[in-house]
Amino acid sequence: MSQQTVTKKVDIEAEFIDKTLKDSQSGQQMSRAGRLAMELAAEKRRLMAELEEVQAENDDLKSTTPIGTSDWYVKWVATGLSVFGIFLMSSGFTVLGQVAYALSAIGWVYVGMQWSDRAIMIGSSIGGTAVMMNLVTTLSSNQPF
Repeated sequence: MSQQTVTKKVDIEAEFIDKTLKDSQSGQQMSRAGRLAMELAAEKRRLMAELEEVQAENDDLKSTTPIGTSDWYVKWVATGLSVFGIFLMSSGFTVLGQVAYALSAIGWVYVGMQWSDRAIMIGSSIGGTAVMMNLVTTLSSNQPF
């Protein structure tokens, strides 16, 4: 049952209880059971409103990226390659780090294309191009890697 359906049902129940109690108690002092029923109906409405707020906050926190698709796997492999590449470059294995980072950039460009996200494509292609230019320079010189 959806959240809106539950909320509507609770509102209808609360209105029915309020109307029934008002009709039966018009002009008379309300019984203890009647007061409790009205308090419960009001508390039920308050809790449902609070639940709706928490559900809205939860919806804001949910991931919007797809899970389990090919681009999801490429995204995580590319992330791992970029981190691994940076560690390799920092450790002195520059060429291997640059290759790992370049492959990562290619992966992220693919993910950006799948998601139609130009920012991911542009950022990854610029970083990847810079690393690949340096890699070509290193490989074309006669220096040992």
